[in-house]
Amino acid sequence: MRIEDIKFEQKASQRIYNDYMKRIRKATVSLSKINQDDIYMEFNSHIFEAIQQKNEQNELDSLLDIIEKLGFPEEVLKPLIADKKLEQATKTFNPVHVFKALILNFTNGISYIFFFVLYLFLFGFVFLIFAKIFYPSLVGLYMKKDSFSVFVLGIINSEDQIKNQTYEVLGNWFIPVMLLSIVFFYFLITLLLKFKKSINQKTLL
Repeated sequence: MRIEDIKFEQKASQRIYNDYMKRIRKATVSLSKINQDDIYMEFNSHIFEAIQQKNEQNELDSLLDIIEKLGFPEEVLKPLIADKKLEQATKTFNPVHVFKALILNFTNGISYIFFFVLYLFLFGFVFLIFAKIFYPSLVGLYMKKDSFSVFVLGIINSEDQIKNQTYEVLGNWFIPVMLLSIVFFYFLITLLLKFKKSINQKTLL
């Protein structure tokens, strides 16, 4: 979809307009192309309509007044970008989008920091997978003998294994179980994040 830029008679006006619209593009670069174009068109239309209403004024002065009222794109668009990025993340389940969305939403509530910490915990499972490869006899899901309680999930040295009378439960299944756990908890946390976003939208309505 091609977006027609506004043409100005004065070179100074055209330069200021082009620079402002470039800043909008730059501020929204982390969003999908569709969202970028939607925001760009919205600002473009607002400037065009405002210019038409001020046709009796000097072109440059009119443009400067409009831009001043719109504000700095980098600041004005922050809440909108954060919301759009969160919507993109919860639709695609893409981990890159998820982390970017959470970082952008840090200032929108402590709950987003909580979700960020939950995702970080998943890296603990990744660490255990690699640790199991290099130290197979020391890493696993250990339980106490004659008990169904989990003693430790992680690394435990041989002396502690003997001292606490523990045994490793999963064996060769440890890595597949950890991989499945990562996938399961990732989708679960992302679904909870999506649910939180829907609650926020209902609250705003």
